[in-house]
Amino acid sequence: MKVPQSRLDFQRRERLGMVEAIWGEHKTTEQILEILRKFQDTGELALVTRVGPEKAAELKEAFQTLEIHALARCLTFGRIPDPLPSLGKVVVLSGGTSDLFVAAEAELALRCHGIQVELLLDVGVAGLHRLLNQLEKLAKANVLIACAGMEGALPTVLAGLLSQPIIGVPVSVGYGVSARGRTALEGMLASCSPGLMVVNIDNGYGSAMAALRILRSSRALSKNI
Repeated sequence: MKVPQSRLDFQRRERLGMVEAIWGEHKTTEQILEILRKFQDTGELALVTRVGPEKAAELKEAFQTLEIHALARCLTFGRIPDPLPSLGKVVVLSGGTSDLFVAAEAELALRCHGIQVELLLDVGVAGLHRLLNQLEKLAKANVLIACAGMEGALPTVLAGLLSQPIIGVPVSVGYGVSARGRTALEGMLASCSPGLMVVNIDNGYGSAMAALRILRSSRALSKNI
């Protein structure tokens, strides 16, 4: 059976202020290449998420100008814009370095939209002093994205200490009962800290787009005041 050609949403930037991301994990190399050629024709920046090392090498061989972001398990094609400070700043935190692949995906997705972003690792609640030492810096950010596995307590603690919008990202890291991120997800959803937002397990890209919506809305509101 002939596989239908992909239909891409190149109006998404105009409509939502977002570039369309390509989910790479369940696509073949040939399917991704077909999509990248369409991005090349339009001059739009392409972000391909969830690409393993072997597939990334195959794509790089076919598309020499692709950039591999190994920590984020992503690829980009096209120029990543310089950050625009007027859009605001996001800090992406992770409980430990095991959460890095999700945090790095969120960081890269924000960079693709010209957002100033900082990655802050190893501030999990197992050593709470590490987080408390960073509160002054965190208070200057517009939005915080907190990635955590195990019981997923980091976003709840942050939401009880700081007033900014906080987006929790459960990560599929932890022993048995952690259930590949399910425990962290349920813990964040059951948080007693009011106003905490939560995305799906390992969804670094989704958390970045939620942060982008907040920043764009805040900027639009400030212009109308």
